[in-house]
Amino acid sequence: MSSRVKSKQANRIVREQLAAEQRRRRTIVVSIVAAAVLLLAGLVGIGIYVNQKPAANSAVPAGTTSDHTGIQISSGPVPMDIYIDYLCPNCKRFEDGAQSTLDDLATKKKISLVYHPIAILDHSTNPPGYSTRAGSAAGCASDAGKFAEYTRALFAQQPAEGSAGLTDDQLVQIGSGIGLTDPGFGQCVRAEKYADWMAHNTDAAAAKNINSTPTVLVNGKPVSPTVDAILKAVG
Repeated sequence: MSSRVKSKQANRIVREQLAAEQRRRRTIVVSIVAAAVLLLAGLVGIGIYVNQKPAANSAVPAGTTSDHTGIQISSGPVPMDIYIDYLCPNCKRFEDGAQSTLDDLATKKKISLVYHPIAILDHSTNPPGYSTRAGSAAGCASDAGKFAEYTRALFAQQPAEGSAGLTDDQLVQIGSGIGLTDPGFGQCVRAEKYADWMAHNTDAAAAKNINSTPTVLVNGKPVSPTVDAILKAVG
């Protein structure tokens, strides 16, 4: 065999070895990337799961949904979720204008109505925190089966943005006005028993890109918070 042939064979062997090494490296890189993607997906999944569940030691009101982010008012074939902040003037206007329609749809069992109290306006009172305190008090009212009535009463006496908000005593008095006279209700309000629940609700809403109130979802899709839009969406 000539030296030229031997040289060609040696070069071919080297090229084959280099190609094999490149394939091995690509396989390793692809494996590492795939593992990283799976790890990231797992971390995201864990984060979503954590956001869906309050802390194990957090109290949740009676009547909450399975994910503990809302209070169910009625049952029906069409799911409707309403996100409210008790300091939000637009929420009050929405409730004033849509209350009779929502009551009618709920009474006729057309909708599964769920309210999600959130606290995106906590910073809008002085001192901050009224939205959380009011939402926690609404949770206390839910324990007594009067969430809807208490919500309406809260909006009827809604304080102005920039004010101190209603005091705990006033929140308790509002409950007394709708029949919540058990001392346990007042204790629940003053202890802000459901403050952590409100924080969880607010975080869960933010995770769904819900950062304004009122937000109305029908069948999981946002609709304008007007009577006409709601009736059209419900069908």
